[in-house]
Amino acid sequence: MAKHRMPPMGGMGGMGNMNNMIKQAQKMQQDMLKMQEEMEVAEFEATSGGGAVTVKVSGKKEVTAIKINPEVVDADDVEMLEDLILVAVNDAMKKVDGASSERLGKLTGGMNIPGLF
Repeated sequence: MAKHRMPPMGGMGGMGNMNNMIKQAQKMQQDMLKMQEEMEVAEFEATSGGGAVTVKVSGKKEVTAIKINPEVVDADDVEMLEDLILVAVNDAMKKVDGASSERLGKLTGGMNIPGLF
């Protein structure tokens, strides 16, 4: 009667690979935490209307400052000022997203991992 045997695993065989994967995952997690901390203190600035409106946004996507050139304040054209503010805020938010994606891409080697940001 033939006995079925498992081939020898050569010592740690599969365990060595598993340990390496765990170490890599732990390092990626540490790197991601560091990146998140860096993003939280980062500041992004955008302007619109040729510098008429300047907006600063934190890496946490919080507007931290809005500067408006007094020359563009026109009581008869509030809509234009509102548009300039919207453009600057949206541009600043896009810069935060771009920086976050770029940094994340460096960590993951370009892999698109769902649920990360």
